[in-house]
Amino acid sequence: MKISRYFSVFALACAALTLGSCSDYLDIDPENKVPEEQVDYTELSEMYMPVSGVYAKVRTGGMHWVIWPLCIVRDDDMWSGRYDDQQLLVDFGNYKYDNSFWGLNEMWNQLYGIIKVANAALESLDNYAANGADQTRYRNYCSEVRTLRAWAYYRLTQAFGDVTILRSNSQNDLTRSTKNAVELYMLEDLQYAIDNGVKLRPNEMEHYGAVSAYTAELLAAKIRLNRGEYALVEQLTDDIINSNKFQLYSDYYELFKIPGKVCNESLFEAQCTDFGQGSGDEVDADMWFVFQGPGSMGGWNFIRFYPEFKQWADARGETVRGITTFMQGNATTPSGDFIGGGDTDFYNGKVYTPTSELTPGRTKYGSNNNVRILRYADALLMNAEAKVRQGKNGDAPFNQVRERAQMPVLSNVTIDQILDERRMEFAGEWGDRYNDLVRTGQAASVLGPKGWNSSLTYYPIPLDQLNNVSALKNDPKDE
Repeated sequence: MKISRYFSVFALACAALTLGSCSDYLDIDPENKVPEEQVDYTELSEMYMPVSGVYAKVRTGGMHWVIWPLCIVRDDDMWSGRYDDQQLLVDFGNYKYDNSFWGLNEMWNQLYGIIKVANAALESLDNYAANGADQTRYRNYCSEVRTLRAWAYYRLTQAFGDVTILRSNSQNDLTRSTKNAVELYMLEDLQYAIDNGVKLRPNEMEHYGAVSAYTAELLAAKIRLNRGEYALVEQLTDDIINSNKFQLYSDYYELFKIPGKVCNESLFEAQCTDFGQGSGDEVDADMWFVFQGPGSMGGWNFIRFYPEFKQWADARGETVRGITTFMQGNATTPSGDFIGGGDTDFYNGKVYTPTSELTPGRTKYGSNNNVRILRYADALLMNAEAKVRQGKNGDAPFNQVRERAQMPVLSNVTIDQILDERRMEFAGEWGDRYNDLVRTGQAASVLGPKGWNSSLTYYPIPLDQLNNVSALKNDPKDE
């Protein structure tokens, strides 16, 4: 079976390439690169191993549980969910940043860990290419790695703004670059992937679920949207839409559960599996699901939606997305699981895996489910926004998303309607709401009452990094 073959490689590469979470992000130790003395680069059948290692690092380091609240607590929809533990996460959601917080340093280390493994993987692929590897396959594999590397930089810039471009793991100049320069660097990686990658859905890829040229296009569109380059956003998303390869998954409720894994809406997921076995080894995202789960289901009780956001959604008439998104405390889900807590506790239903969908014998919250990262609905709504901002009609892509949610079709949609649609469609997903408020200039009016101002757009550089790498204190360079 394809997925079994993929994950066997995936797990092996993880063992070879995983970085320690506590190490400084610029440590150049043997785990930060494929040990060349142990690799036979003439064994071309193993050429995908370094690529799998990058996916493994995304799944482990990139899904570290503390990264998630730091991505999402800054908007007006979600908070960390607990006052009795990790109070600093509550403070961060109220724009009271402390650069000594261990989680901030963990986020920095883990995302740079992905970049370092990607850099090492590209070096390994060059070695395979020098030993006669098929050039088309070599470029395809490089495209996957470059897309994953760009995604890590995207997360870094969303969190910290100006960051270091680590072009090589042995680089000496660690001065940060401006956010603009980092975006251009990301776009170079993504353009390579668009030009050289495979034009397939992830579930059609040689290695099941791998990112493709369309994934690179979607991520490039997100960067272009932040930059206000709407014609390019339209062009990139048009290519995804007109490929006719992607469809919205018909059942929004199941989209985020086991049946929706790597469906035709998926453009990027961190893949997990229990191999269909009720016990034994799993390939999973550690505590990413667990920490968001309600205590009644074995979770840590973190991450909840504000009741006011639930009220906003109810006033819109949201049913399909409402039932999926808001997992209410002291109530039973449509799948039959009782959720503890109070009536005004609204857990993130998008990370809920029903007990009935778990492999018999498994009890860990979220076991065997994937972390959704990028999906086709984003292409449709970015396409709609790009068109409207250029004076065109964006109704067609916009209403595809509405119809799946069983919401009334709208005509001559406005930017505000599109932003509201994004707010509901992507609630609880990767901080898109906060990003949309910042990029559209609405953050001051919406988040200002909570204490936000433009100087608080980004998190401060972690104190441990400033203490260890003096060059981070330099003024960013525009290159």
